[in-house]
Amino acid sequence: MADMKRVILSLLLLAGWNEAALSSPPPPPQRIVSLAPALTETLFSIGLGDRIAGVTNDCDRPKEARRKPKIGGMANPSLEAIVSLKPDMVVMTNDGNPKVISDRLARLGIKTYIFKSRRLAEIPDGIREMGQALGAGPASEHLAGNIETALHDIALLPDGNNASEAVLGGGRKTLFVLWTSPLIVAGPGTIVDDAMKIAGLSNIASDAGVAYPRFSVETVIERQPDLILIGKMSDDMKTASKGFLASVNGLKAVKKGRICFMGDALYRPGPRIPEGMKELIRCGKMP
Repeated sequence: MADMKRVILSLLLLAGWNEAALSSPPPPPQRIVSLAPALTETLFSIGLGDRIAGVTNDCDRPKEARRKPKIGGMANPSLEAIVSLKPDMVVMTNDGNPKVISDRLARLGIKTYIFKSRRLAEIPDGIREMGQALGAGPASEHLAGNIETALHDIALLPDGNNASEAVLGGGRKTLFVLWTSPLIVAGPGTIVDDAMKIAGLSNIASDAGVAYPRFSVETVIERQPDLILIGKMSDDMKTASKGFLASVNGLKAVKKGRICFMGDALYRPGPRIPEGMKELIRCGKMP
């Protein structure tokens, strides 16, 4: 009888162990490949830098990212280079990475996490979700909370009024240039457009049908921006912008010197977003 009890107890313990094993979450990814600079910055910020197996040629922050193996550009990553790194997770974005890469990775049985936050207000939750997927929930929650607090403080003055109306007078017509040849600008439904609204700037491309429309010089001249912001898409945007600025030198914005060369923080949806917002507001206050 005692032997029978021991057998039953062993079976129950074994059943319990099996149930626990089956319900245990999978181990977090140990070899992560990042296909976007903002995601790489976020991975380092939430303490996953040691698990990054590869990054794009565009991933230049923090400086440790530059020493990681490269898999090509953000818009044209090499599938072969990604696979050769034997990742157990590839993090990518639906706002810059080609969908065909995620489809081909799926067919190869390689897991992907796709960061989908495309608006300013969506970034903190996007970071939380990515952190959970990578086994870094507490760190991602901390980072997301810090960004929310910073954005809230930036957007609101102590009296609760929108910073833009009170500080800038509101409504200054603004062009945000992402690239000059062809001329690509920030349109509606983008982080830049959201930030411009908070800063009290009127985006002259807000009625475009796509997020990043091509503009002609004629359209820019017709819409008469009061301020031209030029984002950093290469190391020397001042040189890259000479031709464009010469073609619109009759605009009041150019004559008055209201040309502001910005960094890349504003359109990298990661830990430096508050820095980008502050930069935009500083540029918006140009006399």
